[in-house]
Amino acid sequence: MAIFGIIFFIAGIVILVISILGSYPIFVGIVIAVVGLVFYIFSGFRTVRPTQKGIIERFGKYMRTKESGLTWIIPLFEKMYKVNITEQMVDILPQMVITQDKLNAEVDAVIYYRVNDVKASIYNVDNHRLQLSSLARTTLRAVIGNMTLTDANENRSSINQKVEIVLDKETNSYGVEVLRCEIQKIEPPADVQASMNNVVKAEQEKIAARDFATATETKADGEKRAEIKKAEGVKQGLILSSEGRAEAIKIVANADADRIKVVNESADKYFVGNAQILKKLETVESALKENVKFIIDSDKVSTIVTDAAGVTPIKEKPVVGK
Repeated sequence: MAIFGIIFFIAGIVILVISILGSYPIFVGIVIAVVGLVFYIFSGFRTVRPTQKGIIERFGKYMRTKESGLTWIIPLFEKMYKVNITEQMVDILPQMVITQDKLNAEVDAVIYYRVNDVKASIYNVDNHRLQLSSLARTTLRAVIGNMTLTDANENRSSINQKVEIVLDKETNSYGVEVLRCEIQKIEPPADVQASMNNVVKAEQEKIAARDFATATETKADGEKRAEIKKAEGVKQGLILSSEGRAEAIKIVANADADRIKVVNESADKYFVGNAQILKKLETVESALKENVKFIIDSDKVSTIVTDAAGVTPIKEKPVVGK
């Protein structure tokens, strides 16, 4: 568009000169020249989006950096390069890495970065995306090569952090900032993966067996405690029962002692000098309590009782008038 504008402008000037020299109307040349000038001026407008920054060069020399918005450059003399300043992603192609335990693993990762210095990203490095990808592959090999395959799979976050630190330091001159690194996969060969799966399966079975043994032991311990509590309850019941019986015996013994005491006091008071007769009465009382049976003639009951007790029963006198 700028070239067409210059052509129209030159053509208009030529026609204007010819018109002046040849006494022709000069408005045709003026119109053509003005149209060419307008084309030339409008061809210099450039628009920079908010996600971009512009680098303006004049004859191959850096002139200035343009922020987002509308700007104007000198057509055919200046040139603008637009640089994306948003977060960008670089996909690191899969590669084979030899781990510390001499195993091959296929590693794939993604790097996220952002351009901070657009001037450095253009003039300090030929192609910052290509450079970043190559540097990330080398860094991944160096980091994972110092780890075993198991450690690499279990410590992916640590690998991401180490790679991010190295890349951010090394690409500082590129004018870019490495935001984060994400390991997508670390896959060993098929036979190694099968062996690892078997190891994991055996470990899980071991854990399940240990958990089952623990549960069984806990159950047995609970049953043991229950039996101990039950035995302690029976023991406590027997103790209380024995204490109750002992207390009852004690009470009965105390009652018997009181009764004997009363009997002795009565004997001393009412049977003084008649201890033999008291003994006979006690014998008769005991025999009657034990339901001792005597086969005797009814006419001799009074005699036997009299002989056993040492006393003569008093016959009841008939009541007169009855």
